[in-house]
Amino acid sequence: MSKKIKVDLRSEIGKLEAVVIHTPGHEVENMTPGNAERALYSDILNLPVARKEYDQLKGILQMFTNTFEVRDLVKDILNNQKVKETLIKRICKNENKPWIIDRLLSEENDNLCKLLIEGVVMEKNNLTKFLSKERYSLPPLHNFFYVRDSAIPVCGNVLLSKMANKVRERESIIMESIFDFSNNFITKTQNPLQVNDNFSHSAIIEGGDVLVAREDILLIGNGSRTSTQGIDCVLELLRRENNGKKHIIVQEMPYSPESFIHLDMVFTFLDVDTCMIYEPVLFKLGKYQTVHIIIDNGKVKSIREEKNILEALKGLGMDLKPIFCGGTKDPWVQEREQWHSGANFFAVEPGKVIGYGRNNYTMEELSRNGFEIYNAKDIIKNRIDPHSYNKIAISLEGSELPRGGGGARCMTMPVKRSPVKWN
Repeated sequence: MSKKIKVDLRSEIGKLEAVVIHTPGHEVENMTPGNAERALYSDILNLPVARKEYDQLKGILQMFTNTFEVRDLVKDILNNQKVKETLIKRICKNENKPWIIDRLLSEENDNLCKLLIEGVVMEKNNLTKFLSKERYSLPPLHNFFYVRDSAIPVCGNVLLSKMANKVRERESIIMESIFDFSNNFITKTQNPLQVNDNFSHSAIIEGGDVLVAREDILLIGNGSRTSTQGIDCVLELLRRENNGKKHIIVQEMPYSPESFIHLDMVFTFLDVDTCMIYEPVLFKLGKYQTVHIIIDNGKVKSIREEKNILEALKGLGMDLKPIFCGGTKDPWVQEREQWHSGANFFAVEPGKVIGYGRNNYTMEELSRNGFEIYNAKDIIKNRIDPHSYNKIAISLEGSELPRGGGGARCMTMPVKRSPVKWN
């Protein structure tokens, strides 16, 4: 058996040592235009095209790091009969589907894994079910390939997400079981809802809203997917740790349009001194607040408003140069490219990032700021050696994947990164 990996995530840019991904399967096409909105999609995806594009992301990641597929991790934990029974019963209780417990328990692990992700078709064996417009007893997990949202590795622990929408809760339940019982990882899971019962009904938090800027600094978006109560749960966890000085920088987010669902849709780290931003949200003074919370040895020392994220980080010794999503000349271009995840980059090392090539103006802006731009195809075919560049932006084809509402950071869950040598 391979050596277990100790979860250790203390930045957004440290050299990637291990990452969890989920290659999209039939769950993303098990929908119709009529139920796409309920599945949190604005459109339905063409799976063969989406898979082809996703394979580019996976191929690049495999050139840099150890990759773990969710399906493989699920099959791993299902080999433990007690874990298998507990997981099935928990899922069925959460979705109020007790009548399918016995059926799921009778399945072989490979097919059970498929059913938990791709959905369980409803047996029309009584009048109510026959007349039901629902196709599934257990709905497919249409959004699971945006694996970032379901759990949040922070330092050595994994904070469990409390998803904003019921259709995604099973993702977080599955990831909790993986991190608790997988033979691949060593970590401790933390449930934000267990820190304060007063927050349980209104506390929501998702991984796309949480960025580990530095070991002592978290950036958290406050919007449609992460509530102030969810952030207060994180605050309480840090307070109870009573481990030196910690900072939470909270960025208020627009509730619409849907392209602003998470902080990483308007802000991502690229290097020790560089970040990608969507300027209209982050730099419009007075419209969306930035709040700085300081926790020192178990006590909340101060809560104050900051001018913006960059000013708050600069005050903590992180002086970042912003690169603008969509360029600097045309607000319409900025808006169009942000809509297609133009600010959503994922770093495999400091200065080596992955994003969608369709966002031409964003890529041009990166080029003007010292990044070499190469497409994933050429790198995978060994025409370009990405390791020979200090700054490189690897462009993925993105005609289909962005229609689901996310980019490279959304589709990756790093669980271990090397320490960063900060300037």
